[in-house]
Amino acid sequence: MMLVLKRVGLLGLLLAWWLPAAQAQRILLRANVANDTTYEIYGPNRAFYNHFYFGYAAVVGPSAGTGAELEYGRSADIFVGLRNKWRLNQTLSLGADLRYDRLAYYLRQNDQKVLPTSAQHHTEYLALHQAQAHGFVRINYGRRGNAIGRYVDLLGWGGWVMGSTHFYEDRPGPNGARKQRVSERGLSYVRRWPYGVGARAGIGRFALVGRYRLADTFTSSAQTRYPELPRWTLGLELSWL
Repeated sequence: MMLVLKRVGLLGLLLAWWLPAAQAQRILLRANVANDTTYEIYGPNRAFYNHFYFGYAAVVGPSAGTGAELEYGRSADIFVGLRNKWRLNQTLSLGADLRYDRLAYYLRQNDQKVLPTSAQHHTEYLALHQAQAHGFVRINYGRRGNAIGRYVDLLGWGGWVMGSTHFYEDRPGPNGARKQRVSERGLSYVRRWPYGVGARAGIGRFALVGRYRLADTFTSSAQTRYPELPRWTLGLELSWL
């Protein structure tokens, strides 16, 4: 009788030790699978990724005629935006951007000046504040892990001019003033809907960007008075990855 009790007691202890261990293993396995699935979807080189970026692009090339010469270096595009990317395979991705863009044309002061008037000032520029959308096809190349790596983007873009400004400063100002600053807003001679094409080549966080504007800067009625401004911008872009 004592032998049977000892055997039953030993068997019970073994079952009590084995059952909780088996249950704990099953719970841990389910939790790990869920976490791994989440990490497989989002990342720089996974199915979906987004990040912020900002950049500077100088206006390059001449105006279409005399009377609208620019100060290069100061005439530039400054922008900040959010980029979304969807990977199709290891080579190809699709993407879309939304961004704020400030494009400023600093006007050179000379006797041939006609934009927007022939009057000369100490400093003068036209500034266009835009909301823009971009779509692009990305070609990835080279070996990489879960990182952006090296790529080339072919893109098209369009935007809306939310605001336009003609600013000038005179030194000295009228009536004995040391300087006078004037800001004219809502310019009727500027088109509201710019669009164009471009390309971007990058490594990781850094990219070289070139864009060409297909749309004209000025309305049809203003094109007879003002020569077209340069269509090219070329600059650098930095991403927050």
